[in-house]
Amino acid sequence: MKTYTICGSMRFEKEMQKIALELETKHNINIIQCIYNTDKCLLSDNDIAALTELHYKKIDISDGIYVVDIGGYIGESVKKEIEYATQNNKEIIYNSKFLF
Repeated sequence: MKTYTICGSMRFEKEMQKIALELETKHNINIIQCIYNTDKCLLSDNDIAALTELHYKKIDISDGIYVVDIGGYIGESVKKEIEYATQNNKEIIYNSKFLF
């Protein structure tokens, strides 16, 4: 079983949660999810920096990343995560190309 960190715009947070469940229950893929700020708490710059650093650590311990690119949208943060994963020889799977 491989482990992937899910990467996508927070505009797709509900979709990412559903996709993670599908990948784990139906495809035997372990997904490390990002932190969802479901209560929309105000985050400080330090909070955001810490979450960003931890997200990259998740990529480090993963076999690759699973990019949620609904409608072809990939934001700037996700572009950086793809670049980081590429530089670290991680596999990259795009949701738009993964057929359930």
